[in-house]
Amino acid sequence: MATFPYVTDVFNAVFGTQWNLPIPTFGILVAIAVVLATSIAMRVVKGYEGLGKLPPRSHAIVADMAVVSALAGIVGARVFDILDNLDRFVTDPISMILTRTGFSIYGGLFFGIAAGAIFVKRRSVPVIPMLDATAPAMMLGYGIGRLGCQIAGDGDWGIAANMALKPSWLPEWLWAQTYDGNIAGAIIAPPGVYPTPIYETTMALAIFWVLWRLRSHNNRAGYLFSVYLLLAGFERLLIEKIRINARYDLFGAHVTQAEAISFLLIFAGLFGVLATLRSNRFWTRVIVSVGVLSALSACALR
Repeated sequence: MATFPYVTDVFNAVFGTQWNLPIPTFGILVAIAVVLATSIAMRVVKGYEGLGKLPPRSHAIVADMAVVSALAGIVGARVFDILDNLDRFVTDPISMILTRTGFSIYGGLFFGIAAGAIFVKRRSVPVIPMLDATAPAMMLGYGIGRLGCQIAGDGDWGIAANMALKPSWLPEWLWAQTYDGNIAGAIIAPPGVYPTPIYETTMALAIFWVLWRLRSHNNRAGYLFSVYLLLAGFERLLIEKIRINARYDLFGAHVTQAEAISFLLIFAGLFGVLATLRSNRFWTRVIVSVGVLSALSACALR
């Protein structure tokens, strides 16, 4: 399946034109993600103002917060990618800093959230309720961003697809793709690799729907953001099973950077959910803990 690194590639494929303008498709999708996420965040923040969870006029800083978080996220995504590929960085640092491929989502997440939290605090707006309000928007933005990875073919695909395992009812393009003309310049032998950006977009949109449905919860501040951390951790932990990434020896286990961070997010999310639940029933907390830890054990099996 072909990719379209630049916006004009799409027009050329559809209309048979020969335009060649350096407008990156991934960049346009990221811009769209930021705009839509900001709109969603604005709506939820206004709702929280009405419920008394956030002070009046908190929504006035959302747009500026989104810009600050986006810029910090881009820096963080590059920093974490460099940390994950230090050997390449030492060999050719300039090339790795300026490349348009290989951004780390967790680097973007950490830097973006940290920058946004600092910005919000300096505007005298409570950080935790704001994190709750922006959780659905962050997941929506992530899903759209992954769609940009798929269309541009920036290298965030999976391992070689095992065609023997493909369900007969599933279209082949959903199981294996060669990403012809990808922006990374990689040549992928047929039948191809798993199109993991499609899977991540699907899971991200599903998680967005869950967070959107839970946005008016009656639990303590921090609950929705904790659910976000929990589900985002599981999403990435699952997709790492079929992605190619550098592995490290951590306490005897061979894990990728993303897997290690996913475990931390899951535990942080579980702790946050248990701490913010209104229900003090012992068995409610036990059931939640057992369910999460059982799912974690199942996902950790290789």
